[in-house]
Amino acid sequence: MSITLYALDGCPFCVKVHDALEANEIEYETVWTEAMHSDRNEVKRVSGQRGVPVLVDEDRGVTMAESEKILEYIDQTLAQ
Repeated sequence: MSITLYALDGCPFCVKVHDALEANEIEYETVWTEAMHSDRNEVKRVSGQRGVPVLVDEDRGVTMAESEKILEYIDQTLAQ
């Protein structure tokens, strides 16, 4: 499984997603982003926007933003 989470250190929405991935024992890689939106070029490249968190599930061809949607995706699709 190839899951990548784009996150910002100290972001409470990112923490929720991290916690959900950890609680469900889902392997993933974290890409830590810059605090300044204008410096989040990699996030923009993969998702079309600069906000975090962004989850990329390469195996399923899914890229999504907004923590509530990501949490729902984890629960309905990735959780064992």
